[in-house]
Amino acid sequence: MSRNDPTESVSRELSLTIDDVRAAARRIEGAVVRTPTLHSRTLSEIAGADIWLKFENLQFTAAYKERGALNALLQLTDEQRTRGVIAASAGNHSQGLSYHGTRLGVPVTIVMPSSTPTVKVMQTEAVGGQVELFGETFDEAYAHARQLEKERGLTFVHPFDDPHVAAGAGTVALEMFEDAPDLDCIVTPIGGGGLMSGMSTVARALRPNMKIVGVQAELFPSMYAKVKGLDRTCGGDTLAEGIAVKAPGEFTSKIIAKQVDEILLVGEPALENAVSLLLQIEKTVVEGAGAAGLAAVLSNREAFAGHKIGLVLCGGNIDSRLLANVLLRDLARAGRLARLRITLKDRPGALYSVMGEFAAHNVNIIEIYHQRIFTNLPAKGLITDIECEARDSKQLEALVSALRNKGYEVQPVELAK
Repeated sequence: MSRNDPTESVSRELSLTIDDVRAAARRIEGAVVRTPTLHSRTLSEIAGADIWLKFENLQFTAAYKERGALNALLQLTDEQRTRGVIAASAGNHSQGLSYHGTRLGVPVTIVMPSSTPTVKVMQTEAVGGQVELFGETFDEAYAHARQLEKERGLTFVHPFDDPHVAAGAGTVALEMFEDAPDLDCIVTPIGGGGLMSGMSTVARALRPNMKIVGVQAELFPSMYAKVKGLDRTCGGDTLAEGIAVKAPGEFTSKIIAKQVDEILLVGEPALENAVSLLLQIEKTVVEGAGAAGLAAVLSNREAFAGHKIGLVLCGGNIDSRLLANVLLRDLARAGRLARLRITLKDRPGALYSVMGEFAAHNVNIIEIYHQRIFTNLPAKGLITDIECEARDSKQLEALVSALRNKGYEVQPVELAK
């Protein structure tokens, strides 16, 4: 069989062992960053557990995906190297494969949906990949990539459903356990299952009794549903786009079903909070998928209390504008930023009087929005939205209470819970 035969991939994956992962570690040594695993005292205090972080966002392409892509590339035949490889991806796999393929002199073609943001196309091309845009969805891009594979004689490198890729991903766990040998639990993001397949294989070999927990976004519970035999809808705009996979791997799902204790689902506010905490506390930029492990621990404190937990910050590729939005929304949820909608009477001094209350409570005003026309109030009424900054939620609550006591109708504009 050729390496492109999916039945061969399935049989290999089912026999994935720690020896495969160790062999991958030897192959890629020196070509990927040996990222640190560090203890977080502050996050440990917040979580009520001992938190250790594996900083895979420090890879050259800012994601662990380099490991599996490189391990796959290094096992190509000379003919396969000459012809080149192809993949369908709009994420970290495309950059990892392109970077190492170019470094090794292997032509790399990446098929992306036509709707892929320009910045992702540019990032992939910047590290040497040849991008072809096709279709409106990932499924259409994937089908086209498989067609080009046959037409051009290329080797398809799957982002997760491949034994070489999973073995490369498993090297994350080898390094983590070397740096933090006392871990008794790992909490790992799951999209298609490549990272968890490799890490759980290492964990079960070296720490048979270790608690192994996977994490998925609530909007994309594909692996969760597959291993439980459930029918769950996948879709929506999740911050954790790196694990937003509708169809998980066939052989990765079999490994995960056998080796993983449970899979937890996390909501968008929890993901946003985790991204914000990692930036504020650890001073590190992590994408939504990379923060999923921390989000799961903080959302299930009682289940993880007292454990020594290893978390993989699996990627740091997040759009700067999106990151800014996440940070501001997190401040709003913490009660430090707010938008108060206040109904006023349209008369001289009305707004001035309200400003006096803000000053008295030492709450800083950021923006003021006056609305006189598009409102269901009488002609002499108006609505004022005031964005403001407080020290904490108690200070803000005191301001709202004072305004209401003086007869103002005040309604905080709430964020999604």
